Amino acid sequence: MKALRRLFLIPALVITASVAVLMSATASAAWQPKKPIEFIIMAGTGGGADQIARLLQGLIEKKSLSPRPFIPINKPGGSGAEALRYLKDKAGDDHVVLVTLNSFYTTPIIQKNLGVDISQFTPIGRMALDTFLLWVNTDQKDITNLDNYVMKVKKAGKNWKVGGTGTGQEDSILTAMMESEFGYKVTYIPFPGGGTVAKNLIGKHIDSTVNNPAEQNEFYRAGKSKPIVQFTEERMQAFPDVPTARELGHDIVYYMQRSINGPPGMSKEAQDWYINLFKTLFNSEEWQKFCVEDGLTCDQWVAGNDLAAFHKEQAARHKALIEKVGAAAITGQ
Repeated sequence: MKALRRLFLIPALVITASVAVLMSATASAAWQPKKPIEFIIMAGTGGGADQIARLLQGLIEKKSLSPRPFIPINKPGGSGAEALRYLKDKAGDDHVVLVTLNSFYTTPIIQKNLGVDISQFTPIGRMALDTFLLWVNTDQKDITNLDNYVMKVKKAGKNWKVGGTGTGQEDSILTAMMESEFGYKVTYIPFPGGGTVAKNLIGKHIDSTVNNPAEQNEFYRAGKSKPIVQFTEERMQAFPDVPTARELGHDIVYYMQRSINGPPGMSKEAQDWYINLFKTLFNSEEWQKFCVEDGLTCDQWVAGNDLAAFHKEQAARHKALIEKVGAAAITGQ
């Protein structure tokens, strides 16, 4: 009888052990991408968003953080409307993520027929808060501070050309804020991306711009462009000698979020995988060094539900901002 009991006991133990191994294997086999990931950029080539996306792509590859490659794809059309609509139409796809700007908020507000509700997107992580400075060509010797910049712009009127990246984009909002603050009107000229804007400033096809540091740094370091004022709460480490607008008595503070988001209906497993990946990148020495050198604020990791709350707050802020300065001022109509 004991022998018979041992006969049944041994297979039972084998089955139990097999189940335990299977459960362990299933638990360790967390979600991973099964094909290349579309890394959508809602801006043109050469701009801040494009540079950031390609830096992140390179770090992912260098650190072997993904079994499948990230493929950067620029979709700048309609001030980011093309990218937003594309992401919405990719609902449920775990292999698409978007690098955002503040047009993530403004474009759906201004383009009411776009049919995009950003609260439906899957929040992954905020990589940085990017900054803005007022830039002119170094050949403009008579512009050395904000006061003589404003004086020259007022004298030129609509003949003063400010370059930007399009209707409803961050620089068009900041340009409208400056027009409201200083009581002048300029001609706003849109270009496909921040990199193109920077080149046109150096080529003297425009008179000024409020580019991000990453878009101007190459020319700044070469001595071809100069910053006049920065629109941050405090002076950035990268530009210690450039005053803030607030220091000069003008309460103009404006940041641009750089975050990663997925389409509506992304699986929780995929969302968690992306959050872990981008958190690793956020904490990397390479990313933190880039933030300091290029004037980005990267002191707080915000992800998942916290990022969703941040988006909600910023969307409301931008709606109020657009109402304050007027959509017509931003769109140039």
